[in-house]
Amino acid sequence: MHAHDHNEHHGSELTRVAQTTLEKSGEQWTAMRERVFEALAGFEKPASAYDIAEAVSKAEGRRVAANSVYRILDLFVGSNLARRVESANAYMANTHPDCLHDCIFLVCDSCGQTTHIDDDTITRTVRAAAKDTGFSPVRPVIEVRGKCSDCE
Repeated sequence: MHAHDHNEHHGSELTRVAQTTLEKSGEQWTAMRERVFEALAGFEKPASAYDIAEAVSKAEGRRVAANSVYRILDLFVGSNLARRVESANAYMANTHPDCLHDCIFLVCDSCGQTTHIDDDTITRTVRAAAKDTGFSPVRPVIEVRGKCSDCE
């Protein structure tokens, strides 16, 4: 991993880049996957599969099961379209899915706001420490819990 500039994507451009990224991985971009991605991207804070299923259900005018959303979210995480905040069992859209980084989340215990940061120096050190013990890291996730500047 190396330092570089990010191309942050938003709105319809983010959806287009997510579709391109998923299709490059050999997966199809279906109407339901698009609806789930757009719902996920519409949340300002990490969203659970149930939150996303509810948002898609309202938009569709029919019930969408959380189990279906979980499967799509698993695909999105594996394809770098979404990131999972482990401690909250919630997901965030990756605003630069065309770029692979390990996850560092700053999670506010008061309001739930979660900020994703990329710091290749930190994650490179974590990967090296894991390898030094004979462990092969696949996708490190670092979560720092505390209070955001709005809640302090």
